[in-house]
Amino acid sequence: MAVSELYTKYARVWIPDPEEVWKSAELLKDYKQGDKVIQLRLEEGKELEYCLDPKTKELPPLRNPDILVGENDLTALSYLHEPAVLHNLKVRFIDSKLIYTYCGIVLVAINPYEQLPIYGEDIINAYSGQNMGDMDPHIFAVAEEAYKQMARDERNQSIIVSGESGAGKTVSAKYAMRYFATVSGSASEANVEEKVLASNPIMESIGNAKTTRNDNSSRFGKYIEIGFDKRYRIIGANMRTYLLEKSRVVFQAEEERNYHIFYQLCASAALPEFKTLRLGNANYFHYTKQGGSPVIDGIDDAKEMVHTRQACTLLGINDSYQMGIFRILAGILHLGNVGFTSRDADSCTIPHKHEPLTIFCDLMGVEYQEMCHWLCHRKLATAAETYIKPISKLQAINARDALCKHIYAKLFNWIVDHVNKALHSAIKQHSFIGVLDIYGFETFEINSFEQFCINYANEKLQQQFNMHVFKLEQEEYMKEQIPWTLIDFYDNQPCINLIEAKLGILDLLDEECKMPKGSDDSWAQKLYNTHLKKCALFEKPRMSNKAFIIQHFADKVEYQCEGFLEKNKDTVYEEQIKVLKSSKFKMLSELFQDEEKALSPTSATPSGRTLLSRTAVKPAKAKPGQASKEHKKTVGHQFRNSLHLLMETLNATTPHYVRCIKPNDFKFPFTFDEKRAVQQLRACGVLETIRISAAGFPSRWTYQEFFSRYRVLMKQKDVLSDRKQTCKNLLEKLILNKDKYQFGKTKIFFRAGQVAYLEKIRADKLRVACIRIQKTIRGWLMRKKYLRMRKAAIAIQRYVRGYQARCYAKFLRRTRAAIIIQKFQRMYVVRKRYHLMRAATIVLQSLLRGYIARNKYQRMLREHKAIIIQKHVRGWLARVCYHRSLKAIVYLQCCYRRMMAKRELKKLKIEARSVERYKKLNIGMENKIMQLQRKVDEQNKDYKSLLEKLTNLETTYNTETEKLRNDVERLRMSEEEAKNATNRVNTLQEEITKLRKELHQTQSEKKTIEEWADKYKQETEQLVSELKEQNTLLKKEKEELNRRIHDQAKEMTETMEKKLVEETKQLELDLNDERLRYQNLLNEFSRLEERYEDLKDEVNLMVSIPKPGHKRTDSTHSSNESEYTFSSEITETEDLPLRMEQEPSEKKAPLDMSLFLKLQKRVTELEQEKQSLQDELDRKEEQALRTKTREEEEERPPMRGAELEYESLKRQELESENKKLKNELNELQKALLEKSSPEVTAPGAPAYRVLLDQLTSVSEELEVRKEEVLILRSQLVSQKEAIQPKNTMTDSTILLEDVQKMKDKGEIAQAYIGLKETNRQSLQDYHMLNEDGELWLVYEGLKQTNRLLESQLQSQKKSHDNELEALRGEIQSLKEENNRQQQLLAQNLQLPPEARIEASLQHEITRLTNENLFYEELYADDPMKYQSYRISLYKRMIDLMEQLEKQDKTVRKLKKQLKVFAKKIGELEVGQMENISPGQIIDEPIRPVNIPRKEKDFQGMLEYKKDDEPKLVKNLILDLKPRGVAVNLIPGLPAYILFMCVRHADYLNDDQKVRSLLTSTINGIKKVLKKRGDDFETVSFWLSNTCRFLHCLKQYSGEEGFMKHNTPRQNEHCLTNFDLAEYRQVLSDLAIQIYQQLVRVLENILQPMIVSGMLEHETIQGVSGVKPPGLRKRTSSIADEGTYTLDSIIRQLNTFHYVMCQHGMDPELIKQVVKQTFYITGAVTLNNLLLRKDMCSWSKGMQIRYNVSQLEEWLRDKNLMNSGAKETLEPLIQAAQLLQVKKKTDEDAEAICSMCNALTTAQIVKVLNLYTPVNEFEERVSISFIRTIQMRLRDRKDSPQLLMDAKHIFPVTFPFNPSSLALETIQIPASLGLAFISRV
Repeated sequence: MAVSELYTKYARVWIPDPEEVWKSAELLKDYKQGDKVIQLRLEEGKELEYCLDPKTKELPPLRNPDILVGENDLTALSYLHEPAVLHNLKVRFIDSKLIYTYCGIVLVAINPYEQLPIYGEDIINAYSGQNMGDMDPHIFAVAEEAYKQMARDERNQSIIVSGESGAGKTVSAKYAMRYFATVSGSASEANVEEKVLASNPIMESIGNAKTTRNDNSSRFGKYIEIGFDKRYRIIGANMRTYLLEKSRVVFQAEEERNYHIFYQLCASAALPEFKTLRLGNANYFHYTKQGGSPVIDGIDDAKEMVHTRQACTLLGINDSYQMGIFRILAGILHLGNVGFTSRDADSCTIPHKHEPLTIFCDLMGVEYQEMCHWLCHRKLATAAETYIKPISKLQAINARDALCKHIYAKLFNWIVDHVNKALHSAIKQHSFIGVLDIYGFETFEINSFEQFCINYANEKLQQQFNMHVFKLEQEEYMKEQIPWTLIDFYDNQPCINLIEAKLGILDLLDEECKMPKGSDDSWAQKLYNTHLKKCALFEKPRMSNKAFIIQHFADKVEYQCEGFLEKNKDTVYEEQIKVLKSSKFKMLSELFQDEEKALSPTSATPSGRTLLSRTAVKPAKAKPGQASKEHKKTVGHQFRNSLHLLMETLNATTPHYVRCIKPNDFKFPFTFDEKRAVQQLRACGVLETIRISAAGFPSRWTYQEFFSRYRVLMKQKDVLSDRKQTCKNLLEKLILNKDKYQFGKTKIFFRAGQVAYLEKIRADKLRVACIRIQKTIRGWLMRKKYLRMRKAAIAIQRYVRGYQARCYAKFLRRTRAAIIIQKFQRMYVVRKRYHLMRAATIVLQSLLRGYIARNKYQRMLREHKAIIIQKHVRGWLARVCYHRSLKAIVYLQCCYRRMMAKRELKKLKIEARSVERYKKLNIGMENKIMQLQRKVDEQNKDYKSLLEKLTNLETTYNTETEKLRNDVERLRMSEEEAKNATNRVNTLQEEITKLRKELHQTQSEKKTIEEWADKYKQETEQLVSELKEQNTLLKKEKEELNRRIHDQAKEMTETMEKKLVEETKQLELDLNDERLRYQNLLNEFSRLEERYEDLKDEVNLMVSIPKPGHKRTDSTHSSNESEYTFSSEITETEDLPLRMEQEPSEKKAPLDMSLFLKLQKRVTELEQEKQSLQDELDRKEEQALRTKTREEEEERPPMRGAELEYESLKRQELESENKKLKNELNELQKALLEKSSPEVTAPGAPAYRVLLDQLTSVSEELEVRKEEVLILRSQLVSQKEAIQPKNTMTDSTILLEDVQKMKDKGEIAQAYIGLKETNRQSLQDYHMLNEDGELWLVYEGLKQTNRLLESQLQSQKKSHDNELEALRGEIQSLKEENNRQQQLLAQNLQLPPEARIEASLQHEITRLTNENLFYEELYADDPMKYQSYRISLYKRMIDLMEQLEKQDKTVRKLKKQLKVFAKKIGELEVGQMENISPGQIIDEPIRPVNIPRKEKDFQGMLEYKKDDEPKLVKNLILDLKPRGVAVNLIPGLPAYILFMCVRHADYLNDDQKVRSLLTSTINGIKKVLKKRGDDFETVSFWLSNTCRFLHCLKQYSGEEGFMKHNTPRQNEHCLTNFDLAEYRQVLSDLAIQIYQQLVRVLENILQPMIVSGMLEHETIQGVSGVKPPGLRKRTSSIADEGTYTLDSIIRQLNTFHYVMCQHGMDPELIKQVVKQTFYITGAVTLNNLLLRKDMCSWSKGMQIRYNVSQLEEWLRDKNLMNSGAKETLEPLIQAAQLLQVKKKTDEDAEAICSMCNALTTAQIVKVLNLYTPVNEFEERVSISFIRTIQMRLRDRKDSPQLLMDAKHIFPVTFPFNPSSLALETIQIPASLGLAFISRV
């Protein structure tokens, strides 16, 4: 295809422009072959004619499609030429704020002149391990590529950073070194990476200075080799320097500065240690004030000095050496201020005692006279003699400056040597990465020797770069098996020969320096004679004979010859050097010692590297035999040798290139000057790279990518299974010229412009497809419109036809109606006539039929009456006959019955005579019973009436009392009022007298006053009206103010509530932060612990020599260490021998655990504080509730009868409660005597005494209660006896006397109730009362008792209430005291014996003191009561002592019996064993007998021997395979087994066994995780078991909070002897460490999958378009074998979830793991999205949202939607939505700001900047829209950090999860190998 075919209408091209370098234009018509003019239209709308060059007829370069603008790699552009490169860099720099761009193998870095947040450690972690093409261009990507190639290819690497001054070379090199230091770390504890980074501030202070182009310009070149060991960790570094600009020490141009170190010294002159340097302001010294700009904006030289000194200290330069350096630098400044006075033209002098020279000599330790003399003189030596000659003032100034430059150069080299010594490593270097920070090509208005050397070095580097690019191209072609044709590229060897060959410029310069009278002019003439007109690259300026021009690879440069010879010689007078060598200042003489050796450019430094910038120290003329080759080497010769060594080093390494570009000369941020950029692009070789690539086949596609991109150009039949053949067939059809492309093994190579042609065909095909789609859509729309119109027409027709049909139907209805009317009218006439005829006929018929019926009726009536008469007659006759027969029968019956009755009467009369006496006796009894019943009824009525009267009297009493109180109060008030009235009357009388006196005086003035009064009245009325108005206004204002105050109070309440909620949230956040910090510190501690163990192992392997005998293993060591660290029960006294037993090698462990224990203590304090606050809240609520109930009780009306009933019930309850407490105490005492060990419960033991004291106190309280109950009972019995019939026969007043003796109201109430009970019982014994005849007396006594009760109850109501309240308070206090005693008892039992004694004594003292104080206050007014109380207390103590002695005797007796029984049992066992001989045991065969096993009640404990503990840990922890346990056994079985073992040790009260088992368990788990810590199953298994073990310790701890869900059987299994709360904390910390390790394992497994599966893989095929790739190819989004997809991630998540569920992990913990996993997935995906421009597109946003929806679906399937995992993906979801939403208008900006609340402002702006259209139909985000977003988000307070912290781990919690599994049901499988354990 001809290139001219691309120049069609609307094609865009670039045309040259003097201002913008290149301008874009559009063709107005197609270009035809032979046209000399092209019609163009510029972007601003101007049309012009572009004339082609008549000779070359070269067409203007074509512009790339907009889709390719802003590409990461310039080689991905379809058209590779200068305007395309420039435009792409400008768009990325200005629009997208991207400073890095790839250009093939070169990284182009543009200085933004602004601090960017793209160099943090999070960015380093994001680039670590990534391929160079997988991320956006960055200096870290180049550094990672170098590091990776060094490790992969085992070849040394070099990073060559070049560019103009101010382009950012030093910063780029610094960041590269920082990357290596962060990624690799150091191989030793010397922190080599910190030292490498610390060398930067030192070298910048002594080698960098401010220039007009850069505030921190490096004035020397340096090559730093960073050494690595075999594990590719930094072990050291070495630095080589090149061509220090020494002239800057003595001269600076306008707006420039000297080296930074001088200004740092001046800024720190006020420091005490710098007083001796006698420094001042920088404007005071000649060497620092010449530039006129001593201060750099934003830089504090004093702070920089601090950083410099810190770096020196870190690199081993101690304070004395630092002060020596500062002395020499201060001496240089003072020497620069030395002034000279001319004597004549050939001599000069220094003023006497010149202060600057005096200070210089004092600082340098030299003689003032000698220095003064040799500054003004020089020594000349001839063959015969030596003489001294004075020098002129100008020569003296030059000699002074030369000496200063020489001293500074020596000091610079000395510092470099010491830095290299500090960075040197004793470990053998395996490989290195060199970072070359060297000056770029320079051209100024005046170019001298320095620019010549710099450009010479750049020529050499450019040649090496061209060769490397050429080599890479050749390798690529050969790799793909494409025929290699030699590509013509620019070779700058002629220019290098011109400079360094024989008779070259440097050779002629050295030759001229050897000439006695050599000068710059003569050297220039030699150059003209040698090279002018002989070398095309050498030219002579037209207007000058002291300059020459060299055509470099970048540009022509004109050099001024003046000063070349002097700078090349760099001569210093030898006599001045001798004076300095003789200095008393040790460091100064050290600089100049062995100068002959130091002068050699090939002499090796201690680090084996050549130091450059040597200065030749020459006398005026060398003595015979003194001259040597070493002294003849000039600066140019040294530089050439060092450059050759550098090139050899670079050629032996794999180079990586960074080209730094300076965008403008004014240091404006993000401002792009096209002219300056093009100059630098040409100078740095970027365009040469483009030209070499464009000369061959610059565009390269893999077959898969080509097929994916250009599938639209194929038909279905063209698609074959072989992708390669399919692509070949397509290209043969599309591009007929086969020279335009080549097929390689894996790629297709295209010449320049061919991809653009294919893109044009593809765009045309898509455009045709779009037109077809538009056609179809428009046809569909028109058809839809037509159908809508047709439907409307049909509807109109339907309605018209309907109207017509309705009209016709109306006509038909009317016609039908008329016919119907006619029909009905005719029918009416006919029907009327018919009815008349019918009526007449009916009348005739009715008359006739009536006559016939009446006749028939008369006949039937007569017949009926005859029948009735016959019936009655016949009935009468029959009745007469019947009555006659009946009367005769009855008479017979009566006769018979009379006879029988007479016989019965006789019998009854006989019986009646015997019963008649008893009837008489019973007549009186019946009357008495009836009377008694009546009396009882009357008594009940009286009783009820009395009760009613009693209640009425009470109510009236209360009301009358209240009235009387009110009357008294009213009388008091009236009395006071009367007093006040009396006082007022007196005052009024006095006033009356006064008024009478004044009356006479006022009468005369009455008339005048009346007139004035009228006037005053009117004014007053007016004033009153005004005041009323003001009053109303004030009321309104008051109401308004009240309303405002109310509103403000409401607002304040709301704000306080909000603040309370916010503070609560903040406290929760603080708690989470504290938990996170604690867990991070735990993680750091575990990491340090592992590191300590690794180092210890390494030391043991390297240093220790195996010795015979026992050697402590790691497990033993760790066991002892944990035993020391984690012990919870050891007190200080018990812990001391353990400390003494530990070996010296374990002294490190307690120090390592101190931080851990502090953290543990801090967490415990926080939890206690939280618990105390919760308890305080509960207590307040309970107190409020109690107060409320008490108020309600007080408000209730008193009910006398109910209270009496309540008192009786209360008595019964107290009695039953006392009995129950007594039983419980007896049981407790019995249990303690049975279960406690003999040592604890022995007589006299502290625990026994404390327990006995408390038991006796409680029993004494019970006795008191019992006595009170007995008193009440005795009173009731006495009352019963008082009303017995026999006692009440004679006198009823005895009862009254007994009742009157009852002073207590409670006694009266009990007596009253007893009487009621007696009355109820007496109802059953009425017959006895009746016999004695005393019923009336009983009744009278009862009435009197009732009256007495009524009077007594009314009088004693108040005292009774007070005493009742006092009793209630006493009962409550007794209950509280009882609870406190029980708690104290439980606490005392948990303490060690010594602590128990002390605690019980302390408590008893406190209790007795409080009790004494209480009773002293109680009986303060009554000494006798207090004395009786003291006596009772002593008696009580005596009783307690007696009980104690009895208990002691009992215990001694039981102990003796126990010993006797134990001895008998032992003798019986020995006797049985002796009866069995050994032969019988061995030889006697045992027949298998089927013995039925008796069912045993297991207690849920496992017993093992102490010696079997290592075996238990080994079989259950170290050798256990998680997979077998998870599949075959119950989840958490190891945890249950370990806890059951702990239970048995607790049951035995063996603290050593408990401690040893727990310590061994913890160390065993740690050892397993250290050994197999990268296996997910192992870590998950032990996390699950550790949590289950922790839950078991809580569930069976005996604490009420953990026992709520236990069964009664499980509560019986609680621990009884030990509180393992501290071990629970240790296990919790261990679980946190395991969780963090699990997260790391998860991250390591998922990390390679996330980017590929979530971003790169196309889950929805065909949505994302493939753009033309560059040289830095990325991974294809098409899933190949070995690449990860979203299904891979979901499968891995399923695996994780299945394993955790199989191991029985807590559901809440699984949720936390899933949440952390999703956070890592979202963070890594979002971070890669923010660092990959090619991923920020609309289609990729759709892919991401689909992938996220698949993850959400997975969460739903696993019922994990409430785990918080979905919320962690919110930033990623919002980023995907941001890629898809519309981004044009202000409404869109507002929607984006409200939608993206989980993204930071930096992330939103970054995504918008990176947004890249994949095809021509999308649009880029405008800069104005991004500015709008930034303006809207400027008030948002969020983190400026760009990337999410992918390493962040959420704080983990372990919610208590009790197990329902019964411990006694657990069976131990034989597969575990735990046969030595037995169930108990």
